Amino acid sequence: MSRSELVSPQHIERKALIYIRQSTPHQVLSNQESLRLQYALQQRALELGWRAEDIEIIDADLGLTATLGLKGQLSELELHTIRARMTAGLLNKAQRGELALLLPIGLVRDAIGKVHKDPHREIQDRLDLVFTTFLQLRSASKVLQFLNAHDLGLPRRDRFGDVVWKKPTVAAILQILKNPAYAGAFVYGKTRSIRKNPTSPHTQEVRLPMAEWKIRVNDVYPAYIAWETFEHIQDMLADNYAAYDRNKSRGVPRDGAALLHGIVYCGACGHKMMIQYKHGTRYLCNALRQQYHVPVCQCIPADSVDQYVVESFFQALSPVELDVYAAAVAAGQATFQQIEQAHRQHLERLRYEAALAQRQFNRVDPDNRLVAAELEKRWEAALAELKRAEEAQATRSVSSPPLLALNSELEMAFRAIGQHLPTVWQQGRVSQKHKKALLRALIDKVVVHRLARDRVQARIVWKGGETTTLSIPVPVGALKDLEGVEVMEQLILQRSAAGVLDETIAQELTDLGYRSPLRPAVLPSTVKIMRLKHGLFQKRSQSHPRRIEGALTISQIAHRLDIDPHWIYDRIHNGTIQVDKDPQTRLFLFPDEPETIEQFKRLRAGQFQHLRFSRGHQDA
Repeated sequence: MSRSELVSPQHIERKALIYIRQSTPHQVLSNQESLRLQYALQQRALELGWRAEDIEIIDADLGLTATLGLKGQLSELELHTIRARMTAGLLNKAQRGELALLLPIGLVRDAIGKVHKDPHREIQDRLDLVFTTFLQLRSASKVLQFLNAHDLGLPRRDRFGDVVWKKPTVAAILQILKNPAYAGAFVYGKTRSIRKNPTSPHTQEVRLPMAEWKIRVNDVYPAYIAWETFEHIQDMLADNYAAYDRNKSRGVPRDGAALLHGIVYCGACGHKMMIQYKHGTRYLCNALRQQYHVPVCQCIPADSVDQYVVESFFQALSPVELDVYAAAVAAGQATFQQIEQAHRQHLERLRYEAALAQRQFNRVDPDNRLVAAELEKRWEAALAELKRAEEAQATRSVSSPPLLALNSELEMAFRAIGQHLPTVWQQGRVSQKHKKALLRALIDKVVVHRLARDRVQARIVWKGGETTTLSIPVPVGALKDLEGVEVMEQLILQRSAAGVLDETIAQELTDLGYRSPLRPAVLPSTVKIMRLKHGLFQKRSQSHPRRIEGALTISQIAHRLDIDPHWIYDRIHNGTIQVDKDPQTRLFLFPDEPETIEQFKRLRAGQFQHLRFSRGHQDA
């Protein structure tokens, strides 16, 4: 008798039932091996310890169970039909906007199912403040900084559905900004379950873009913002997404010298260009290098491109008369009033909670010390929080600065911003982030492509689709990289031979459109380099070696001896050769005599240890 760990003595004491099943008469005839294996289970039961009289075989419905299976299939079909009807009813209700979904904070459903704004005014005003601040600052992280700077919390729901006030987070702010219910819209089917692994039963929930939402019914809920404003907010959030290289969005304006960060594209491959600040500011296209390990597509100096794009921006803005001063002051005052109201509502809520805790403590039986101690603790905590809030409010009231009073110069600049923005821009009164935000207000993107080593083409795509094409000179490393340098060189030689000064030649060439390698204009030093290259000197002192009557210079002696001038300088400095500088020329001068050259030869041969030269004679 064999034993199994799965069969215990308690099992042996009970009756063993063996059910022999074949669904159809055809299976009874054709599946004989399966039938024998099922009957063999009786012998297996005997081996495990069951007695023969305790084993019962049930085989009365061989070939008949298929009919029962058909009834089961019909039952499953009926269940599927019922489920489909229920789903269709749910979708029909959703299409009418009547499906009772979980509402976000700020919206409540009454007893008859009608949705209203939360009657708590502090909750309403705090949500309004979040939307208003985001539309001004254009970034969820900046909204978080704003709320933290003014010590303002956000209303949330706990797991019991009660309202609690918590420190703001970016996730909480984004939940508010991305919820279409605040725009009055009922939305169903914002997500989709996807099974990435066909062999796995687990699915992953993926958020769908707005265009793929299954059902959307506008004007179902009382709205905090208009639907158009909600769509604008979603566009701004998508545009601010940090992984802009993958999503081809522009990213939020950041600090940094490159003004076209996030909106400059490569004209060769079409990818977004990154910023490189090493050894100067450059726009670099390395997308193909990262993917395929090929050379960098383009590397273009950013300063020249930025300058020309900004000039085009000013030209596009100059016809526009924008009186933004009153609007800016009004917006600032409205924000200040919203903040003050939020703090007042916060204090009012804390005073109510402290009074409620006091009433609860006063109503408790003093002899019930367990309850009384807890209520007293809650009352003290409410009073402490109220005291901290009142002290913080007093500090804010003292330290809060008045609204910025603009002087007449700034007021005039704001009232005619189209004409005065370039001046304010150059004076450093506009931060880099604000400069980038202003450029993005009119410019959608800038496509740059290098035409030659010293020139790039920039195509500005404006909001609305209009384009402007610019040919921009960029710095190069050498004169030979400049376009037309041969013609410029001939002009320099002609004018220098005519006795024209370097400064005058440089100005003439600049007027003709020429430039130096690193400057937008021709520098006098560039003219001088080309002139000296061809041996044209404006002064005798510019010729080398210098000729001084009755004297030899170090370079002239070195040339006659075919040695390095540094050999002579080194021995002057260590005292081997003693000579004084000429007070007029400030040069080391030696007598122009054959004996001078002979003494230098003997010094090199080791026949002399020292040489001494003074005015009028020399000693060995």
